[in-house]
Amino acid sequence: MPHEPLTVSGVEVTPLCDAVGPMGAAIRRPLAELFPGSGLPDEPWVLHFHCFLLRAASGHLTLVDTGVGDTDSPASSWAPVPGALAGELAAVGVTPAEIGTVILTHLHSDHASGVVAGGRPVFENARHVLQRAELEAAGGLMLDQVVSRIRDLLHVVEGDAEAAPGVHVNFAPGHTPGHQIARVGDVVMTGDLVLHPVQLDNPAVRYLYDDDQVAAALTRAETLGALRAESAILATAHFSEPFLRLSAGDRLAGQEG
Repeated sequence: MPHEPLTVSGVEVTPLCDAVGPMGAAIRRPLAELFPGSGLPDEPWVLHFHCFLLRAASGHLTLVDTGVGDTDSPASSWAPVPGALAGELAAVGVTPAEIGTVILTHLHSDHASGVVAGGRPVFENARHVLQRAELEAAGGLMLDQVVSRIRDLLHVVEGDAEAAPGVHVNFAPGHTPGHQIARVGDVVMTGDLVLHPVQLDNPAVRYLYDDDQVAAALTRAETLGALRAESAILATAHFSEPFLRLSAGDRLAGQEG
């Protein structure tokens, strides 16, 4: 069942748990290898795969990320497919046809595979918001099986933009070339800006599967620093609990304060 929602700036934010499980053998690594220098133990990492439904007072529905997809999705080689997104939406009384906007934080298979099922768009009435840099970098199965099927639904942005009334996206590259985060009020859906809680204490801790580890660490430090200063609420993709309020009184490792 979905987690309890938060309401902020007149928008109800509901976390949807698409899947829970470890990485598959194709890419599985011990935590210490995935986050070098973190001091984490050599044990498997159990991920939670969260999407977020935003319900505006006007009734407009926005979905942030779409999960791992079906058993034949690009994520099937490593993620716990099939995802439960359809059931999670049904549990809160929403059908895919009612979604007006889909925000894709990036095109990794565990965040975007759920936009397609049976070779057809799942959210046929939604515009799909994606950064131009992410679209231009798309390739492989994600291009062939996902992007190519939703091209007519894409709304391509460059940098910060309003994705839906009261919902904004902010360019946050590094994990992928066109990675973006989404924001409504003081709730920020972070995509893969931060993968593990250890990176909250020290954003310089790198992640093995960041496309550009240096850029990702810089983006993470700058973004978390700004969000911490305003005590924002993080809505995370892979933490066990989807919501986490940052404290303005905390100091990130490696920062003067």
